[in-house]
Amino acid sequence: MYITIEGIDTAGKSTQIDILKTHFKDAIITKEPGATSIGKEIREMVLNANVQSKKAEFLLFLADRAEHIKEVVEPNLNKMIISDRSVVSGVAYALVQDEINQTAILHLNRFATNGIYPKKVFLLKLSKKELEFRLSQKELDGIELRGVEYLLKIQDALVEATKLLDIELFEIDATKSIEEISQEILEKI
Repeated sequence: MYITIEGIDTAGKSTQIDILKTHFKDAIITKEPGATSIGKEIREMVLNANVQSKKAEFLLFLADRAEHIKEVVEPNLNKMIISDRSVVSGVAYALVQDEINQTAILHLNRFATNGIYPKKVFLLKLSKKELEFRLSQKELDGIELRGVEYLLKIQDALVEATKLLDIELFEIDATKSIEEISQEILEKI
């Protein structure tokens, strides 16, 4: 089964994936962007705010997604695949950019993924207050520097993306304890 943990920066995706690793020892653990050698380079370009064009950023992420599906997901569809982000994030970020129409976003992502989407999405949701606090505790990357309101728009767009892609969504309050969140995810896998 191919599942993804989604959420805006600081929501706790990495923590939950580390916990899932202990429950699914044979799982393929992956991420978007950056799970492939090309993906690592793309991730660096975008997170270091080197890309000026939102369309170029979208196309770079599509390139990473296509490589990720080909190299990591397709060969392992018969196994448990746990991904830190997925096509859901790609669609959500593109929707917020408002530079490419929804139909094109969906078609281009379907093209990049060969129509392979996660079976379940676990979305870790943060309140504005909690997001502000968590961001204040770290050095911000290029995406986080876009601000709290931008990240909250992304969070809403993640929900919209799962609907557009017709993927089962489980929204989880990311302000709960780490243990409560992991238990909720495990129960719904």
